[in-house]
Amino acid sequence: MKKNFWQQLPRPFFALAPMAGVTDMVFRQVIARRAKPDVFWTEFVSCDGLQSRGREALLRDLQFSDIERPIVAQVFGATPKHFYETARLIVSLGFDGIDINMGCPDKAVIAQGAGAALIRRTELAREIIVATKEGIASAGSSLPVSVKTRTGYHTDEIDTWIPILLDTKLDALTIHARTKKELSDVPARWEDVSRVVNMARGTGTVIIGNGDVRDLADAKEKVKETGADGVMLGRAIFGNPWLFDEAGKIPTVEEKLLALVEHTHLYEATWGATKSFDLMKKHYKAYANGFPNASDLRARLMMCKDAKEAEEIITNFLRV
Repeated sequence: MKKNFWQQLPRPFFALAPMAGVTDMVFRQVIARRAKPDVFWTEFVSCDGLQSRGREALLRDLQFSDIERPIVAQVFGATPKHFYETARLIVSLGFDGIDINMGCPDKAVIAQGAGAALIRRTELAREIIVATKEGIASAGSSLPVSVKTRTGYHTDEIDTWIPILLDTKLDALTIHARTKKELSDVPARWEDVSRVVNMARGTGTVIIGNGDVRDLADAKEKVKETGADGVMLGRAIFGNPWLFDEAGKIPTVEEKLLALVEHTHLYEATWGATKSFDLMKKHYKAYANGFPNASDLRARLMMCKDAKEAEEIITNFLRV
C-alpha cells in the first residue's frame, strides 16, 4: 500500500502544473536535474482513450522516471466506468497519486463533458471521484485522489461547487483562481484561494493555489496571503528549468542554451519518431529569449530538423 505522500510534503510545498504538450517526461527530467519541485504532474490523459484501442499511443504520456517522484498522473473524461479502469491502470504503473482534471477550458474537452464542464455536472463529478476511488481500492491500493478545478464556469461558484468536492474526502484540491469563462484573460484572484482554504479547514484536504505565479518568491508570498498548503506554478517554467531553485538562481545565457541542447537530445532519444520534432520548438521560443541576438538565434533554431543541428547552431552562437 502506498503512503499518502500529500501528508508527508513540507509546508508550504511547490508543484509544477500539468501542461499539455509541455510537461512531458523529458522536460520533467530536465527540470528535476536542476531544481526539482516538491510534486510533479503528468500531462493530462484521456480516460476514454486509455480504455480504447488507442491505449498504447497514450501510455507514452504516462511514462515517468524515479527522479520525478512524487509524481501524480492527471486524467480527464466524463465516464465513471472508464475512471474506474483507469485508476486500476494508474496503480499498476506505480504512480504516487491520481488527479482528475475538472478545470480545463479547452473546447474539445468541454464538448466531451469533461474538464470544466464537470463544474456544471456536479452529480457526475461526484460519481467520477467515487468510481476512481473504487478502482484504486479494487487494485489493492490506497493511492491518494486529487482534483484540479476552477472557481466556477461562467461566474463565481465557489460556495456551491467547492463543498461538493470537499464532501468526497479528496486528498488534495488545486484551485485555479479564475472561472472557465475567464480562461487566462484576467488576473487570478488569490482571495478566492483564501476562501477555499477556509472552507477546507478540518476536512483533511490539502489545498493548492494556482494562477499567475511569477516565481518561487511570489509563490511563498501567496502562501502567506492565503494560508494554502502549496502553490502550483505553470507558465513561469518555460525556458527556465531552474524555476524551483530555492536560492533564486538566475541562469546565464550559456546555461540556458546548454539546457536547450540537453533537452533536445533527450527529447530525440526518448521519443524518436513517435512525436514530432516540431513540438520541441515551442521550448526554443522560451529558451532563446531576453538576450542580445536572441531573435536571430530563434529563427535559426525554428528551421532545424534534429538535435545535432540544434547543437551546432547553439555551439556556433556561443563561440561568437
